[in-house]
Amino acid sequence: MFPFKIDESHPFVPVTFAVLAVSDTRTLETDTSGALLTELIEGCGHRVFERAVVRDDREAIAAQVKAWVAQEGIDVVLTTGGTGFSGRDVTPEAIEPLFTKRMDGFSVLFHQYSATTIGTSTIQSRATAGLIGTTFVFCLPGSRGACRDAWEAILKYQFDSRHVPCNFIEVMPRLNE
Repeated sequence: MFPFKIDESHPFVPVTFAVLAVSDTRTLETDTSGALLTELIEGCGHRVFERAVVRDDREAIAAQVKAWVAQEGIDVVLTTGGTGFSGRDVTPEAIEPLFTKRMDGFSVLFHQYSATTIGTSTIQSRATAGLIGTTFVFCLPGSRGACRDAWEAILKYQFDSRHVPCNFIEVMPRLNE
């Protein structure tokens, strides 16, 4: 759906991710969305520093994300789950106050692409993204399909240093300016 171009003359630069599943019912062993994201990330040549699962609790979610943001070498945090409208879905409430910069375009593109796969049901997600200091943070829905959509349509290209006309890799050295 979205046009993209990979310039093979540029070198590939791997980055390091952390993947957090937010769920009251999943464990690391049963977290299929986090496992899928790890597979997709590593399949593109990036590294996954760590995976974890925390319950649907604002403080627990924020604490894990803050710990990873403070960890030197983690460039990107992906969360999966807790972006819906049930009473227990609190990931955006836990993470958005931590953003130093919001990335409104991610939600827009995610919903545009998601609508091509699940139609109007995309409005049931509050997917969001932003920067916390110099760490990119993306809050994705908990379904494997939504995680695949976010990675395949958006994230895999923005975290590919060969993607033109621009990508997140080339801006990363300037995030501290």
